[in-house]
Amino acid sequence: MKLSGGSTLSHRLYEGVAMALESVRANRLRAALTILGVAIGAMVVIAMAATLTGIHHTVSSIIERTGPKTLFVVRFFREGLAVDADEIDRSTFWERFPHLTAAEADQLRRLPSIEDATVREVAPGSVSYGNERVPQIAIGGLNPSWIKVLGGEMRAGRNWTAIEEASGAHVAVINPKLSSLLFNGLDPVGRKVRIEGQPFTVVGVYSDPSSMLGSAGPPALWMPHPVFVKVVDYTKGWLTIIVIPKPTATVAETQEEIIASLRASRRLRPADPNTFSILTGNTLLATFNSVTAGFFLIMLALSSIGLLVGGVGVVAIMMISVTERTREIGVRKALGATRREVLFQFLVEAATLTLLGGAVGLLLGNAIAWGIHRFTPIPAEVPLWSVAVALIASAVTGIFFGLYPANRAARLDPVEALRHE
Repeated sequence: MKLSGGSTLSHRLYEGVAMALESVRANRLRAALTILGVAIGAMVVIAMAATLTGIHHTVSSIIERTGPKTLFVVRFFREGLAVDADEIDRSTFWERFPHLTAAEADQLRRLPSIEDATVREVAPGSVSYGNERVPQIAIGGLNPSWIKVLGGEMRAGRNWTAIEEASGAHVAVINPKLSSLLFNGLDPVGRKVRIEGQPFTVVGVYSDPSSMLGSAGPPALWMPHPVFVKVVDYTKGWLTIIVIPKPTATVAETQEEIIASLRASRRLRPADPNTFSILTGNTLLATFNSVTAGFFLIMLALSSIGLLVGGVGVVAIMMISVTERTREIGVRKALGATRREVLFQFLVEAATLTLLGGAVGLLLGNAIAWGIHRFTPIPAEVPLWSVAVALIASAVTGIFFGLYPANRAARLDPVEALRHE
């Protein structure tokens, strides 16, 4: 392909890139600020996209592994707590949503469409073994069927039994992370630990169904729910009932049965709203997507600031370049170069400057994503679309902000330009 004047497109591209690199060399400070601004914008896009993609994959994995049909019955849910402005008395508000109870879980477990159900309450607490102590771990109280409902597997030992739950036995199941922190390679099964100062026997080691929360996840411990409410200092009122339908039952059928059963036991009239909420995997995923939409807006705002800083730098550098090369532009025009050729050359130069920043941002963003993947439980993964967006946004920034100085260069009068000293 040729531009007017017999110059090939590849030649003009080469010239533009070479002049951009020369501008970087000649104006190191201004070029560094331009590259840094664009790099920050591109880095934000890459790092946040990688983090959100990793979290999204994890959430999807949790939902898939625990079962897409799993239902969560909770006290209240509305994509985050949203209370009307005129709802002054919060205590009155919460009175309309009674606590879920273990008795209601037993009630749901007997419904025809339900395979099994478990209660779940979680609170922070401390656990120790000998001289080793791990503070502020997640301690959960559940029913014996919790592994069947939530998925996952026992790595060692066993789960507690219904008899142990009924008798109030002080038994516990831990995850691999807590095992490594407390026992340093020793077999934890059968060993005595102290939870909130009280002795418990470790009967098993359990792996969460999510790869995010496996051995690399935070330390956690589980115990029978009746013991949990006696031993652990927890916030009352936030018990969750987790339900799995029978294979022959649909989510909709199970949901209708749960609603009918709880409304009847709570003596709600037909016109009364539900005093509980039921969540499905799709509900949780939709809520997560709505939350991440906000993070994407933050990403857009932060990257835009970086690109704006880079764009201002492009204008400064390109205006200096036009001034320094006025005579050269006059010579080119005198030899037959058209306005379009001059405009194209300077736009290529501007886009090259910002693409350099985009490439630096790409490297920094990938480094941050690697660090998140390596040192946190989030499996950050750089999506290809974020790479494309970062590079395209960088190039467009250069073209947009370079348009004014490029147009000024293209409109120079060749005679006046040749007289320029």
